[in-house]
Amino acid sequence: MADLDTASDAGPAFGNAGAALAVVGPVGTVTRWTDAAWQLLGYRAEEVLGRPARTLLASPSVARGWFENEWSGRVALRRRDGQAVGVSLRVSALPGAEGTVDWLVSVIGAAESTPAVSVAENCPFPMAVWDSQLRMAWLNEALARAYGSSREERLGRPLEESPLYADTGQVGALLRQVLETGVPMIDHELDQRDRRRRRTYALSVYPVENARDGEPGVCSLNVDVTSSRRARERVTLLSRAGTRIGTTLDIMQTAQDLADVLVPVLADYVTIDLADAVEVGDQPLARLGATGEGGIPAFHRGGVASIHEGIPESLWPRGEPVFVPPHSPFIEVLSSGRSHLEPVLDASPGTWLDHDPRRRERIITLGMRSLLIVPIHARGEILGVAVLVRTENPVPFDENDRLVAEELVSRAALSLDNARRYAREHTAALTLQRDLLPRHLSGGSAVHVVWRYLPSDTRGGVGGDWFDVIQLSSARVALVVGDVVGHGLNAAASMGRVRTAMITLAALDLPPAGVLANLDDLLARLAAEEVEAQTMPTTIMGATCLYIVYDPVSHRCTAARAGHPPPVLVDPSGAVTLLDVPPGAPLGVGTRTFEAVEHELSEGSVLVLYTDGLIETRDRDIDFGLNRLCCALTQRPGAPLEDLCSAVVGTITTGEQSDDVAVLLARTRSLGPEQVMGWELAADAAAVASVRAAAVRTLADWGLERLVPAAEQIIGELLANAVLHAVGPVQLRLIRHQVLVCEVFDRSLNTLRARSAGPTDEDGRGLAIVATLASRFGSRETPNGKCVWAELPLPRGR
Repeated sequence: MADLDTASDAGPAFGNAGAALAVVGPVGTVTRWTDAAWQLLGYRAEEVLGRPARTLLASPSVARGWFENEWSGRVALRRRDGQAVGVSLRVSALPGAEGTVDWLVSVIGAAESTPAVSVAENCPFPMAVWDSQLRMAWLNEALARAYGSSREERLGRPLEESPLYADTGQVGALLRQVLETGVPMIDHELDQRDRRRRRTYALSVYPVENARDGEPGVCSLNVDVTSSRRARERVTLLSRAGTRIGTTLDIMQTAQDLADVLVPVLADYVTIDLADAVEVGDQPLARLGATGEGGIPAFHRGGVASIHEGIPESLWPRGEPVFVPPHSPFIEVLSSGRSHLEPVLDASPGTWLDHDPRRRERIITLGMRSLLIVPIHARGEILGVAVLVRTENPVPFDENDRLVAEELVSRAALSLDNARRYAREHTAALTLQRDLLPRHLSGGSAVHVVWRYLPSDTRGGVGGDWFDVIQLSSARVALVVGDVVGHGLNAAASMGRVRTAMITLAALDLPPAGVLANLDDLLARLAAEEVEAQTMPTTIMGATCLYIVYDPVSHRCTAARAGHPPPVLVDPSGAVTLLDVPPGAPLGVGTRTFEAVEHELSEGSVLVLYTDGLIETRDRDIDFGLNRLCCALTQRPGAPLEDLCSAVVGTITTGEQSDDVAVLLARTRSLGPEQVMGWELAADAAAVASVRAAAVRTLADWGLERLVPAAEQIIGELLANAVLHAVGPVQLRLIRHQVLVCEVFDRSLNTLRARSAGPTDEDGRGLAIVATLASRFGSRETPNGKCVWAELPLPRGR
C-alpha cells in the first residue's frame, strides 16, 4: 500500500507522461474517464464508469474522507493487470447540479513535450493553456465549442480577444497571479456576461512548466456554476425575506419590504399593488371608474423598487390609486388567482396595452423585456398583485423564477393579511376610544386643568388608560385617573364601561370611598358572572383608579385610590410632595374597602394625577420613576400648567415607554366671601321667614333680582322640609359661581326622595315644586347628616 502524502506543495499542475483526468460523482462513483486515464491504468471507459473510485486504489482503505475536501498528495493506484502505480493526485471540487458537488481527480507527473499531451482531450469542462504572455497555447474540445470557432483560429490569440469573458482584465489578473506565484487557485467565482446572458464561472488555474517552447504558463479550467449560483441566491433571497418581511404591522411598510427584497435579485423593477380588499388607511379603497365601465377593482401602490435611481418605470407613487385596464393580465390574475408569466413582454399593437397607452410608452422607452405578475392571496382572499419586470437583465423570467416569486409573495401575503386585520381592529379600537374618552374637560370654578394622553404605540395604539374631570354639585369637582388592564379593542371597551359607571356613581354625589366601593362590587359581580357562564372573559379583569373631590369653598380635597399610584401635590411655593393616600386594592377584587383622606389645599396648588406608564420602566423600579417625576415638577412657583405638563411628559425618554400614559394636572381655585353666604337657624318654622328674607337681600346685592321669585320659592321649600323632618340646627348657604346654588344642611340621614303627591296628600309637593323650578337638584351625604341642593342658571351677562 502506498503512502498518502498530504503536503500542500504537490508540484506543477501538469507533469510528465501519463497525466490523466477523471470525475467522481457525489456518491463516489466514476462519472468521467479520459483516454489518458485509460493509457495510464489500462481500463477502458466502459469498465470504470459507475464503478466506485476507491476500487482503483492499491489499498482501498486509504480512500476514506477523500471526497469531502480538496487535497493533493501522492497515492498508489492499481492497474488493470494488477500492478501498483505511484502517482501524485490533485482532487478539486466541482459544483454540480442542484447544489451537489462533483470531484475532479487529476494526475500530476512529469511534463509532456506539448500541453495537449498532458491535458485530457475529452475533459467535459472548458480548459485552456496560456503562455507567459497570456496567449492561448492550447484548448480542449469543450472550450472550442464554447467559442464557436475552430481550435486553430484561437491558438496564439491573446486573452483580451476571448469571447468567453466580458471582463478579461479580471481574468488576466488571476492568471498572472498564478503565473508569478506558482500557487494554484481553485474555484474562484467570476460573474461574466457571454454573448447571450450573464453567467457565473468557477475558475481554477494551475501552473504549467512547458506551455510553449519550454516557457512556463498556466492552465485554466472553467466550470459553469450559474445554476448553482442562482440556487444559492434564491435560498439567500428566501432567508432574507424571512428576516425582513413581516417585522411590522404596517401594511404599506410590509409591501415596501417585499418590493425591496425582490430587487435586484429576482427583478429589476417591482411594484406591490394592493386591491380594494385592503385598507391602507382609515378608509377603505375606492373603486376605479376611469374607463366608465365600473366594477374595476382599485389598486393602490403599496410598494415600489427599482435598480434605477428615481424609479422612472413607475407611473404612480406609493399610496396613490393605480389605473388598470378592465381586460389586462392584472384583472386576470385577480380573477383566477394564478400567476401571469410573459417571458417576452409584447408591447405591439393588438394587445391589452392598446387600452393603456401610458404604460405601453413607458415599457418601450425603458426597454422592459419580461413580465411576471403574481397574485397576493392569503386565507382565501386576494389582497393584490406583485408585478415583476426585467429591463437590464436580458434573461427572461422562467418557471423557476415564477416558483421563487410565488413562494416569496405567499410568505409576505400572510404578513400583509395580519397587518390588514390589525389595521381594522386598531381603527375600530381607536374610534371606540376616541368616543369614550372625554373630548372637552372643564374644571368650572374649582380648578384649571390640562391633560395629555400618550399611547405606547407611536402610531396611535389603544390602551385602557382614562382620565376625567366631573363637575359636581356646589361648585365641587371630581378628578379621576384610571387604568384598565390590557390593550386593544377589549381594553378600550372595558375602559368605556368603567368610565361610564364612574360618571354615574359620581352623579349620585357619593364620597370617593363610596364611589370606588360600588365600582369594585360592580366589576367583581361582572367577572363572577362570566366565570359561572364558562365563557372567555370579555369584561375587566382588573383596573386601578384614583378619585379626588375638591371643594373650592372649603379649599379641601378628599382622595381615595384603588391600587393606583399616589397623586403629587405642588403647592404655590413650588414645593413638591406625594399625598399620603391609602393604596387600597385594585378594582374588581371585591374587597369594597377603601379609605379616604382629606387635605387642605392653598389656592394655586397643583394636583398631578397620572397612570403607572409614566413612572414604570422595564429596568427600573417605581421609586426611581416617582423621584424623576417630582424633580420634573420642581420649577419656579406659579409656573404655567402647560409648562408643568410638558415637563412631566418630558421625563419619558425615547424608547423607554412600554405602556400608555395619561396625565391630568389641576390648579386649584377658590370662591371668596363675595360668592358664598350662609345662615344658621334652629329647627323652628318661625325662623324660616327671616332667613328667607335675608337670602333675598343677598340676591339683590349680587344683582340677581331676576332669580328672586324662583330662588325664594326653592329656599322656602327646602327650609320647610328640613324644619319638619330634621333634627338639630339647619343651615342655608348660597353659592354664586357659574350657577346659583341653594343648599340646606341638616343633621338628618333620611334619604331625599321625590314623589308625586295625590290630590288629597299634604306631603310630597315641596320637592316637586323644586324640581320644576331648578335646573338641577339633589342631595348628598355630609359628615354630620345630609345636604339638599338646587341650582338655578344665572342670567346672561352675570
